[in-house]
Amino acid sequence: MNGLTHLGEDGAARMVDVGAKAETHRVAIASGRITMSAEALCAIREGDAPKGDVLGTARLAGIMAAKRTGDLIPLCHPLGLEAVTVEFAFEDRAIRATATASLTGKTGVEMEAMVAASTALLTIYDMAKAIDKGMVIDGVHLIEKRGGKSGTWTAKDTGHSL
Repeated sequence: MNGLTHLGEDGAARMVDVGAKAETHRVAIASGRITMSAEALCAIREGDAPKGDVLGTARLAGIMAAKRTGDLIPLCHPLGLEAVTVEFAFEDRAIRATATASLTGKTGVEMEAMVAASTALLTIYDMAKAIDKGMVIDGVHLIEKRGGKSGTWTAKDTGHSL
C-alpha cells in the first residue's frame, strides 16, 4: 500500500473501509465568503433582492447539499447527519457563510461542512446575480474538525487560517 487511503493495492480509486472504526461524535466547521457590490449587499440585507429571501434560500440549499455530499463527491461515504447549520455574517462588501455539520459515526463530516458552505455561497450568487454578476466566491476552507482518531484540528494550527 502506498499510504494513500483512497487507492487500492493496484492503484485504483476505492472507498475507504470504515467498518472497523469506532463511532465517535464528529463535528466540522467550514466557512467561505462572497464579495459583491454595495447595491447587492444592501438588497440582500434589506430583503429586496429580485428572487426573494436570499439568505433563507441559501441556508436551505446549504443544508440540503450537506445531506447529499456522498452523491456529489466521489468516494465520500453517504452519512446520516444529525445536525447541519448554516449561518451568515455581513462583512465589508461581503457575506460570510459558516456551516457546521455533526454526527456520531465512523467517519468525519469535513466534506459535508465544506459542501454546505460552498452551496450556500453559490445560492447567494444565483439569487443576486441580477444585481451583480461580478460577485466572487473565495476562501472556502475548513475551520475546525473534532472527533475520530485524530481528535481536534483547527486551521490556525497549520497557519492556513484565513
